[in-house]
This record gives sequence, structure tokens and C-alpha cells, in this order.
Amino acid sequence: MHTSASLKSLGCSVCSHSGLSLPPAWSLSPGGPREECGIFAVYGHPEAAKLAYFGLYALQHRGQESAGIVASDGKTIRQHKAMGLVSEVFNESILHELSGHAAIGHVRYSTTGSSVLQNAQPFCVHHSGSTMAVAHNGNLVNAHLIRQELERHGSIFQTTMDSEIIVHLLAKAASKGIDEAIINAMKLIKGAYSVVMQTEKAIIGFRDPLGFRPLVIGRMNDAWVLASETCALDLIQAEYVRDVERGEIVIIDHNGLQSIQGLQAPHRANCIFEFIYFARPDSNIFSKNVYTFRKSLGAALAREITPDADFVMPFPDSGNYAAVGYAQEANLPLEMAVIRNHYVGRTFIQPSQSMRDFSVRIKLNPVREVLRGKKVVIMEDSVIRGTTSRTRVKEIRDAGAKEITMVVSCPPTKFPCFYGIDFPTRGELIAARKSVEEIREFLGLDGLYYLGIDAMIEAAGGNAERFCMACFDGNYPLPPDAETGKFLME
Repeated sequence: MHTSASLKSLGCSVCSHSGLSLPPAWSLSPGGPREECGIFAVYGHPEAAKLAYFGLYALQHRGQESAGIVASDGKTIRQHKAMGLVSEVFNESILHELSGHAAIGHVRYSTTGSSVLQNAQPFCVHHSGSTMAVAHNGNLVNAHLIRQELERHGSIFQTTMDSEIIVHLLAKAASKGIDEAIINAMKLIKGAYSVVMQTEKAIIGFRDPLGFRPLVIGRMNDAWVLASETCALDLIQAEYVRDVERGEIVIIDHNGLQSIQGLQAPHRANCIFEFIYFARPDSNIFSKNVYTFRKSLGAALAREITPDADFVMPFPDSGNYAAVGYAQEANLPLEMAVIRNHYVGRTFIQPSQSMRDFSVRIKLNPVREVLRGKKVVIMEDSVIRGTTSRTRVKEIRDAGAKEITMVVSCPPTKFPCFYGIDFPTRGELIAARKSVEEIREFLGLDGLYYLGIDAMIEAAGGNAERFCMACFDGNYPLPPDAETGKFLME
């Protein structure tokens, strides 16, 4: 049984976004790292909520702790959200009650703090006789400063989430029209944000000027769709139209889709970790296919290092596709020597170390008959804290592997993310504290090799300025406010 927000009309409940455990001065600050989320919106379909359900189902990998949908019939907005997977939160009866031709939805991960219902989105407010719902993927790096300024001018906050700051800014400029209100907000907020909004009459989507987080546009007959990734379009058989451009605002109503250019930075900063880890391999994001991108990373790594080995194996599932590219380029057999239990979520963002260790033990099981007496190359997509990989390597060793080399399809992750991925503080990142040789010893490996930054850029098409790689090189496109930065860099 999951605690659920009841279906509500018009006056929607507010919800909290921050679960990060912070020092006392941070108790009301939304400035720490936030979860990676998935967002979806549809306009112009009689079963909009059901389509949103399937869209969120496809985006479940982006958030497995809570889910929510807000729907509108043009007069009334209704919502439902609860803790759990999409399939656990919604059923036929609930979706039937979410009547209307327009809907937005959200799935989320929590940060290292509490996982509770009030952290679920979409976030709904009732203001000046109308209702607005917002679903947000990303993180604002100056949220703490904007919040303080708004409070000095009389704003009263009920949550600690970035989304509420956006809503306050939109409400203050609402008399200028929704497009001008969003542009006004864009001038003030800094950071990563892909947002879908809903009013009684329209669906709106917009991205930050640097384009950190993905957001795509689809078409399904007469209906328009917005989604974090194209895999959500595929499931409902919607046609991919294009990406929402960085800094672009799209407004969808009975007149169709209107595009307005808000603010745009002189360069882009697409999150490269979306390709490496988060996005589904069957998705296209930032106009590139994730599957082929990961294969190219593996092939680039094989050109840098190919140890003497009997076969290559991934830690499924995110290491699978880089392993394919590595095996093909290195002319080594590919074996699935570890089998994954698909009913266990990702591990590096679990809220406690004990849960991470438990998840590793039940998530992957080695095939001893394949591993016994073999020299193996393990493909990992990333090493964050190192505790997960250490446990996995020990299990491979205990299964009888003779020699274990690990190759990682990205450079060492040395810096925390301020833009919406729940990396730990710098002190918790193993590559920020240890050399590659020290990491090898900690993980219990015979060899450890990371993909170099230059090789990663070449595999990505050679345009370094296209991507944000701050988690690898510390070059942040947008610096956080001083309080946020100090806390996370410690």
C-alpha cells in the first residue's frame, strides 16, 4: 500500500522537492544537488492521462521513487501522485478520474535524504483564479539567493523545491502573459531546467539557455507530446518532431504549437552523463542516439587499452552497450557473465550505504561456469563512490575469475554535479580522493583504465563545447552560489 495524494480539483496541493540532508543553515535551501527526473506532457488527446501514464512508464529509469500526473479538461485540473513505481501509483480507476485532453507527468529519484510523498511532482498551485502545475527536471544554482530575495519582498514559501521558486517568479509577472512571464523568470534563474507546465487551457514546455537537460517534441495525429526522451514517444507511437531548443518556449493549446525564443547562451552545455548513464539506450537525446554513443565510447576505450583477456563482460545494464563497442573494436568475445535481477533499482543514489550494499548483492549474480579460471575485462560505465564496484569485483573474484581488469567508459568523476544529477559531495567521490592506482587497489583489480577526456570528446563527435563535462574536469558552465558551492565541494 502506497500513501497517495487524493485526486483533487483546482486547489492542488504543494509538494517538497528537497530531500538532501544538510547542515542547519541549509534546512530551507534548495541549492544542493537534486534528483534526475523524467517529465512528460500531452495536449489534444481524449485519453491524455493514460498516454501520460505510458509515457512515464517509458521514463521509469529516470525516477523510481514517486510518480504523478496532472490532467485538465479545459476547466478543471485534477492530480494524483504517490510513492512507488508508475505501475504501482496508477490504475484504471485513477486514470479514468484524471479526465481531460491535456496532462503532464513526472517521475523522480530522491536525493540522500527522505523519500516522502510531499517530494513528489507535478507541483500544483492555485493563483488569481487559475491553476498552474509544474514538473521540473534539473537544478537551479542560484535558487537559494532568489528565494531569499523573494522572501524579502513578501513571498511565502511552503516547500524547499526549485519548482516553487519558478512558480513564484511566474506568478509575479503573470499579468504580462505566460510567455513574457517565462522569459522574465529565465532572466533571473540560473542552472539546468527542462520544465513542462499546465494551465487549464494550455501545455507549456521550456529549457534553460544552455540546454543541460533533454526535452523533445512529438506528434501523435492531432495531439502534441513533450518528453524527456524519445523512448516515451516510441511507446505511444508518437512521431519525433524535434528537440525543444535551448532557451526555447513552446506553448501548445487549441491553436497548435507556438514557438517563442526566450534566452539563449552563446554556446550549449548538454550533459554528457545523460549519454553515459541516465538515458535509455533506445532514446535519442540532444539529436544523438544513446545506443550508438555508448558503443562509440567503448570502441574508443578499446583503442586506448586492450589487455590480454579471454572475454569482455559488462555489469548490466548500463555497461552493456559500451561493452559491445569495446568487444567489437578489440576483437574479443563478449560474454554476459553476470545476470541482473531487473526488479532492483539503481544503486549509487540509494539513501544509505547499507541499502547500497544490499542492492548490489541482490541485483547481480555471477555465472560461475563462465568465469572460472578466466581472464576477464569488465566494462563499467562509471565509478562514483567505488563501494558498488568493489563489491561486484569481489563477487567476480569469488566466482573463480583468474584475472580481472576493469575499463570505464568515461573519465574519473572528480567533481559534484550542480545541475540535477545526484552525485555526492566531492569528498565522497572516490576519484577526487584517490589516484587511479589507489582506486585499483581499493576495488581489488589487477588493472584499471578510464577513457580519457580527449578520447571521449572524439567519440562524441569532436565538439567539446557542446557538452557539460564539469563532473570530469571541474569546468562549471554556471557556478553555483557561494553557499551551495562550498557545501558540495567539501
